[in-house]
Amino acid sequence: MRLYSGTTKSLIEDSTYNRIATKLKDAFFLEFRHQPAVAEVNSWNNSLRAISQVFQTASLLDHGVLLELQLPLTSKRLDCLVTGYDRKKAPNAVIIELKQWSGCQGASGKNEVATFVGGNIRDVLHPSVQVGQYMTYLTDCHTAFQGQGGISAHACSYLHNYSPIEDDPLFLPQFAEQIGRSPVFTADHVPRLTAFLDERIHGADSGEVSAKVEQSKYRPSKKLLDHVAKLIKGKPEYVLLDEQLVVYDKVVEAAKNGAKGRKKAAIIVRGGPGTGKSVIAMNLLGDLSGMGLNAHYVTGSRAFTSTIREIVGTRGAAQVRYFNSYMGAEANVIDVMIADEAHRIRETSNNRFTPKVKQSKLSQIHELLKASRTSVFFIDDNQIVRPGEIGSTGYIKTEAEKLRCDVCEFELEAQFRCAGSDAFVSWVNNTLGIQRTPHVMWNQADEFDFRIMPTPQALEDAIRKRLEEKSTARLAAGFCWPWSKPRSNGTLVDDVVIGDYVRPWNAKSGSGSLAPGIPKESLWAYDSGGVNQIGCVYTAQGFEFDYVGVIFGPDLVYVPEAADWKGDKTKSFDTVVKRSGDRFTQMVKNTYRVLLTRGMKGCYVHFIDKNTENFFRSRVEHAGKV
Repeated sequence: MRLYSGTTKSLIEDSTYNRIATKLKDAFFLEFRHQPAVAEVNSWNNSLRAISQVFQTASLLDHGVLLELQLPLTSKRLDCLVTGYDRKKAPNAVIIELKQWSGCQGASGKNEVATFVGGNIRDVLHPSVQVGQYMTYLTDCHTAFQGQGGISAHACSYLHNYSPIEDDPLFLPQFAEQIGRSPVFTADHVPRLTAFLDERIHGADSGEVSAKVEQSKYRPSKKLLDHVAKLIKGKPEYVLLDEQLVVYDKVVEAAKNGAKGRKKAAIIVRGGPGTGKSVIAMNLLGDLSGMGLNAHYVTGSRAFTSTIREIVGTRGAAQVRYFNSYMGAEANVIDVMIADEAHRIRETSNNRFTPKVKQSKLSQIHELLKASRTSVFFIDDNQIVRPGEIGSTGYIKTEAEKLRCDVCEFELEAQFRCAGSDAFVSWVNNTLGIQRTPHVMWNQADEFDFRIMPTPQALEDAIRKRLEEKSTARLAAGFCWPWSKPRSNGTLVDDVVIGDYVRPWNAKSGSGSLAPGIPKESLWAYDSGGVNQIGCVYTAQGFEFDYVGVIFGPDLVYVPEAADWKGDKTKSFDTVVKRSGDRFTQMVKNTYRVLLTRGMKGCYVHFIDKNTENFFRSRVEHAGKV
């Protein structure tokens, strides 16, 4: 999809006669069925006039131009792509990111600067990093840029209102490599920009190069697949054992058959915390990519997806996506869909921001099954913590059978977490009343280190001690306190207040520029700075640490008189879960089950409610550690 296709000459004319923004606005409405934001229209007017003047100055008057070209299987659009031939008659394309910035500030991230965006100073990618990522994605995932005779891609950014100052953050040494690869040109750099363009697209494009870009399809390159495979293969934490290897072999077999055009397959893999679902999933992503198969790793969690992208690197991130990434995707565009945390699948990928004309008529599960030849769903039926999440073994199986997929089910039982203790997860399930199990009592002689802490400060001290011993550890809590946006200086508000103990939640999604040392919400579990904040279930789910410290809040209490659990909506600040009706208590039980089972070696807990603490203590034998 693109909003404008033409030549540099037509762009210059449309800009000169003040009709380019109108043409883009009309095309936008036809595509999305709503009007673009006023700021975007103003940006088109100003930035496209500026770049058209550059084309005119450089005498690039007969070249292909695509504006607002959508990157395949994403919602991201390239501002401008101009095509032509270099002096050796080879086809070339230059991506130009256009920005109206007038200045920027330094930011704590290695790839970010801070500038005024959306009414506030926010951390954003450095222009060279941003456009460089677009170029890498295009060459990795667009057939026009692959193989012999493929178009060579280049990238730059043009900040036409920007006048650099001395020691400008835009040109800090940390960005030198990215700028060298994808230059950034400011207001006084027009001669450099024209020289950059002339070197790459000196020869005119009569339409064949730009047409090839428009007509080619999405397909990851062999180089990208090899890159993903090399990053994952050989990691000791991804070794498969016992039934994990059985599941792996079944998926690989189904994937090979699917690639040969045989019947679609759906494989459902059930397992509780610590049974190795994500270990199998990562092995599959690496090995299937190494076989040249287009494998996607998909989840419904921003935090989990961001962390997996950190593991596979910025380039490999093209193969790591969200459940809602396949609205409108062609059938069988993916060889293997690896759906981790499949209990987070929602009824639909549409949301309140989805224009009516773009809304999918398919369920989210139908989109996933349709897009892939082979689908594998890793699921824990007791990890649904939000009412909108409807993924379950029965639901996925029913929908797969409707689409005539071969359905195969596996159960993972052995624990590879919680010090290899099946008993701890089983005991948590029993104690919370989620599932009746043989493990009514917890024996403190077990290798897994479970402790009840008298105060939240004692809980934090124990977790920090583990960190000093080079273990991984985090603090988490039930959603029983408000969650504020950061202050104007990027520091976090101490929302979690228990007596004289005060700590902030992890940074809220969509926060502006954060102070140094504070990770974004999506990287709280991965970044070392995350230990200074308290995570909630939405940032902790899917992750594992050596030790987890849990603040068990008053939104779920044990009532001795009724000998039962009771959820208390008045003590919850989770507005979504509070709307779950009579499912609230079950949702909060699942929340604490998730938090209590994040640790591989130990779990330390502080209870706000004394009756709840007493009930847990009554279920512990040999409580010398408690």
